[in-house]
Amino acid sequence: MGEMIKAGDVGLWVERRGQGPDVLLIAGLGDPAEAWAAQLEGLADRWGLTAFDNRGAGRSPLPPAGEPFTVATMADDTAALLRALEVPAAHVMGFSGGSAIAQELALRHGELVRSLVLVSTWARSDPYLRAMAGFWRWLVEVAPSERAALEAFFLWIYTPRAHADGTVERFIAETLASPHPQSVEAFQRQLDAFMTHDTLDRLPQLRVPTLVVAGELDIATPPRLGRVVAERIPGAQLAVLPGAAHQPFQETPAEFNDRVDSFWRQAQAQQTDARTRAWNRPWPTLVRN
Repeated sequence: MGEMIKAGDVGLWVERRGQGPDVLLIAGLGDPAEAWAAQLEGLADRWGLTAFDNRGAGRSPLPPAGEPFTVATMADDTAALLRALEVPAAHVMGFSGGSAIAQELALRHGELVRSLVLVSTWARSDPYLRAMAGFWRWLVEVAPSERAALEAFFLWIYTPRAHADGTVERFIAETLASPHPQSVEAFQRQLDAFMTHDTLDRLPQLRVPTLVVAGELDIATPPRLGRVVAERIPGAQLAVLPGAAHQPFQETPAEFNDRVDSFWRQAQAQQTDARTRAWNRPWPTLVRN
């Protein structure tokens, strides 16, 4: 069961599972915490996982019209949430719009971030991405039904395999059955915020272990966008998953979980070694005249 947590000036719905080093999961456009179900279940034996509804999604309220609603404000929400939960620092994984929030979190509140996993990510919107988002923006207004909007939207999100084997139909049924549907206004305001995301010139400032994950078949945020992010962050790793599209953590969760688990273990070991070396470094000798 989850709970509402006061994070700064907003209430955020939070789900927590597992034991171990802290991992924070940041969902993408329109997604509630349940989008991470396969990770909350599959990784809880090794990690202390926290997922939450971003403002304007799921059970977290949409700010009134006129109030700031940007990637930066959502990153500040996330920082306030970690502090409210008394988590000193976490391994942070963000998906799509959530990866934009994760980048801003690391840039604005770096002390809270132990490592980054950026799934289906980008650093600056290009003309294709903006045109796609423009279509999504009016799609939710003119589609003849919520089902029709989802069927069209999910063409960008999942592989042809997932459409053929019933996976997409299952996700549509779960979304339609949700007691906390996202409003058209909330979807559009989140989308508008994500399209203004721009960290391209600031990413070289990051100094945390980073894994960028791209789906080979992703047409929403193709691997070329993730490659730019990986090239801009010092020491970042890039993993292009064969046969995967925009949401590999849902379509092939076992393989995805193994990949991020391995990365987090590597990051933990590197940070432990660094602390050990720092502790064992000889103290400077105090010379008195």
